[in-house]
Amino acid sequence: MFKFLKEKLKNVFGKIKKDVEEKTEHDIEQLKEDEKKLEENAEKEEKQLEEKKQKVVAEKDEKKRILEELKGIDVDKKELKKEVKEIVEDEKEIEKKEVDVKEEEKKEKKGIFQLIKEKFTTTKLNEDDFERLFEELEKTLIENNVAMSVIDQIKRKLGEEIINKSINKKEIEEKIKEVLKEILSEILIEPFDLIERINKSKKPFVIVFFGINGGGKTTTISKIVHLLQKNKLKCVLAAADTFRAASIEQLEKHAANLGINVIKHQYGADPAAVAFDAIAHAKAAGKDVVLIDTAGRMHTKTDLMREMEKISRVSKPDLKIFVGESITGNDAVEQAQAFNKSIGIDAIILTKADVDEKGGAMISVSKVTGKPILFLGTGQKYGDLELFDKKKIIDSIFS
Repeated sequence: MFKFLKEKLKNVFGKIKKDVEEKTEHDIEQLKEDEKKLEENAEKEEKQLEEKKQKVVAEKDEKKRILEELKGIDVDKKELKKEVKEIVEDEKEIEKKEVDVKEEEKKEKKGIFQLIKEKFTTTKLNEDDFERLFEELEKTLIENNVAMSVIDQIKRKLGEEIINKSINKKEIEEKIKEVLKEILSEILIEPFDLIERINKSKKPFVIVFFGINGGGKTTTISKIVHLLQKNKLKCVLAAADTFRAASIEQLEKHAANLGINVIKHQYGADPAAVAFDAIAHAKAAGKDVVLIDTAGRMHTKTDLMREMEKISRVSKPDLKIFVGESITGNDAVEQAQAFNKSIGIDAIILTKADVDEKGGAMISVSKVTGKPILFLGTGQKYGDLELFDKKKIIDSIFS
């Protein structure tokens, strides 16, 4: 899973690292010039501080000389004490100035060295730097069928986190990975618990499955039945795909393997009538869940959507699930959008996830529909249905 995407991301991160190293070399050259200027400024300020210090010392010596002269003059003792006191205070003030000068000198030197250290260990990417670095990442995401709306969100969020921010040069790759993980976590929606939802609802619980023919819809329905049976829920199938040749027989074969009934009509019959009869049967027989298989022909898209709308209107489903092939990438995303716009889906199941090397559909479909992925199909056996775990998915992309 995600083999192609992971390889591409490794290449992108490698290029980003190289670009940052080249920028670092440029920064170091600039730093040398800045350091030279800083040294010149430091020497200039040190000279000024020395002149200031000599001036303070001269003031101190002058006050001492005055004090000595006053001692030899015959004046009022009280007045003399006052003068002496003032001179002593002036002397203390001069000494304080000396201390302040030294502290200021230390502070200036410390500031210079801190600036030099920061320039060697950190970098700032401006908007032009970011655009250049993101270009490779954007290209990789497009190649892996990630929707443009998702790429735009990644670019906006990533830019907010790193443009004009001080970042450790050694950690920039990890910083970008960290931000990408946060963005994907926001995009991917945590799935709800299907079994819990069914158990808390009135019976029979009705689920309609939508999707294009050949996407694994019928097999997926059988996998869901297997899962429900493991949780002691009694199921019935509705063969509402009355258009595709052998669709009813295919569903009947799965039903026989799972030991459940299929409600069917003749080919060409009204699919909504099949769904209605299946629900009536479930009520009479005390079944817990009705699972409705539907047609998925695309060459009559308008008629298909009208048919799906009628099935939804008649069956009043508790859950509408879109089933699509993960490996078809943007096609699966567009299909999900179309069904969501016409019918309003509640959740998504992606098939063939085990052989999906790109992963674009998995990343994009939740974003564009606003609906969670419930399960991933990972094989042909009834047990090959994996609960969607966004943390596991994100970790596998960056492993």
